Amino acid sequence: MLFLKKYKEAVVSSLFLAAALIVEHAISFSGQAYVYLPLYGFSYLSVGGPVWIKAYNSIKNGTIFSEFLLMGIATAGAFAIGEYAEGVAVMLFYMIGEYAQGNAVHRARRSIKSLVDQQPNIATVERNGSTKEVHPATVKSGEIIQVKPGEKVPLDGKLITQKASLNTAALTGESKPMSKEAGEEVWAGSINRETPIRVEVTGGYEDTKLANILAMVQKAAKRKAPTQRFITKFARTYTPFVVWSAAALTFLPYLIVENYVFQDWFYRALIFLVVSCPCGLVISIPLGYFGGIGAASRNGILFKGSDFLDQLRKMKTLFMDKTGTLTEASFEVEQVYPVNGYDKEELIKLAASLEKQSTHPIAKAILNHTNGQSLYTVENQQEISGKGLQGIINQKNVVVGNRELLKEFGIPLTANSWDDAYTYVHVAEDGRYIGTISIADQIKEDSKQAIEALHKLGVSHIIMLSGDNQQIVDHIARELGIDNAYGDLLPDDKYAHVERALGPNKTVGFVGDGVNDAPVITLADVGIAMGGIGSDATIETADVVIQTDQPSKIPIAINIAHFTHRVVWQNIGFALGIKIFVMILASLGIATMWEAIFADVGVALIAIANAMRIQNKYSDNSFWSPSNSDRPDPIDSEPAACCSTCQ
Repeated sequence: MLFLKKYKEAVVSSLFLAAALIVEHAISFSGQAYVYLPLYGFSYLSVGGPVWIKAYNSIKNGTIFSEFLLMGIATAGAFAIGEYAEGVAVMLFYMIGEYAQGNAVHRARRSIKSLVDQQPNIATVERNGSTKEVHPATVKSGEIIQVKPGEKVPLDGKLITQKASLNTAALTGESKPMSKEAGEEVWAGSINRETPIRVEVTGGYEDTKLANILAMVQKAAKRKAPTQRFITKFARTYTPFVVWSAAALTFLPYLIVENYVFQDWFYRALIFLVVSCPCGLVISIPLGYFGGIGAASRNGILFKGSDFLDQLRKMKTLFMDKTGTLTEASFEVEQVYPVNGYDKEELIKLAASLEKQSTHPIAKAILNHTNGQSLYTVENQQEISGKGLQGIINQKNVVVGNRELLKEFGIPLTANSWDDAYTYVHVAEDGRYIGTISIADQIKEDSKQAIEALHKLGVSHIIMLSGDNQQIVDHIARELGIDNAYGDLLPDDKYAHVERALGPNKTVGFVGDGVNDAPVITLADVGIAMGGIGSDATIETADVVIQTDQPSKIPIAINIAHFTHRVVWQNIGFALGIKIFVMILASLGIATMWEAIFADVGVALIAIANAMRIQNKYSDNSFWSPSNSDRPDPIDSEPAACCSTCQ
């Protein structure tokens, strides 16, 4: 019932249209227009009525030749030549498209609302010597709250407990847990991973980092003006030209020719209007874009609307998140560097023995690298917050951690090459440095080729934005050939970078995957989300969704956008060329209604067939392997290959 209520115009129109088609083509009613014509009329009024009302309101507001008037003229022209089903179908499809666009906006807003609803609604606050569960909005700055392991921190504050391990992925987008010490800032939305903690609240419920993400999304949505559709621009020129030309054809000859007969010139004007009826364009242009959207979906790319095909085609600047977008968001051991005669396997075994109780992604990477070998028993193990671990193995004091931990124990490193883009775990035994393990987030296998293809396709400025540290970000950027890279960023920092890049004559894109990316994706002219691992909020606010998480799909999407644009303009040129030719014949009194019907219906069918080429060209959804050295050029490729990122 909810469906019928929400889409009642389209449902009623469809039922009347089906009834009209059955009656018109039934043998018993063949040729009896008075039987089926009212059915077509009711079907048309169900969906066409609202459009004509919008055309009327548009005229009242000063915009005479709007897309709504164009739709009215198109469908009225179809009725004038007896193509009743076509006239109804054009208006029905237009209405369905409006429903789809409205639903996309509604889903985006609903998803962001659910993001805020997920903010913790219970805070355990210390009051009068006891604890009490209250709504976070009632907790005042300066009060103390408690957060158990596995719970979300409900409010921003300062850590009172000596140390804490927090999962901040929802805010920073980085998969590595964040270690905090007493006095450091703790953000609402972070998940406490290990022991109970106490936090002194420093801000209100409406001022948390998580609430700020929502505010930025809403601000971006208001600022991001909808792209003006081609059909709107076209209507402003084509519709007045046709209307005034038909009027001129009717009345101007009175001033020029002898023996002026109003009926003759009015008939020529009617043929002129029938020829000019833009049904072919109204159908084939959206069909071209639908073809592009369909071809993209076959390749794992979801466009939220035809506007974004045009926007993506014009994009010259692209901001990209790192973790989960260009990298796998999974850590692996890159290299093992033993010193002082130590064996690589022994070094890994010592480190893994201390790390085996940890759930930290780096610890898991080291444990995975042991290949299942048995580990040592550790005695008196201690964690040094934010630095590493210490324990007794085979009666020797073993230390595993970062550079700061070794400095704390007065253990000098015998190598100084540990300043590049990896996470380094140093190992010492009885006060002597014995080696280093390098660990890195793995770059996706198609990231480098994707960046190369984007540059070839005219995306001249590619910038990486990440919450990871600047050294790692710089290294990844050098590896991939990215133009600029900025690290150590929070969501509002990313937002500021993209906001500065926006301009009236620029098309700026952003691609990301985490909740923290949702505001920036909404702000950008083209927001692209990695749909496989992306958060619901990010996917819903995005304009384009890469369903397979492959960055190589972005240049494929751009290629589809370019080809769709060419096909659409081929249809426009062909349709207008034929129509103008027949209009001239009609003005001279040479063309009859038969030529007019061909110029309308025949051109529409040819344009539709041309639009279907998009689906055929990009029907192959197989992708190249990075090892394939025979990839075609992304622009001049044949139909069998979309771009340098597919074959």
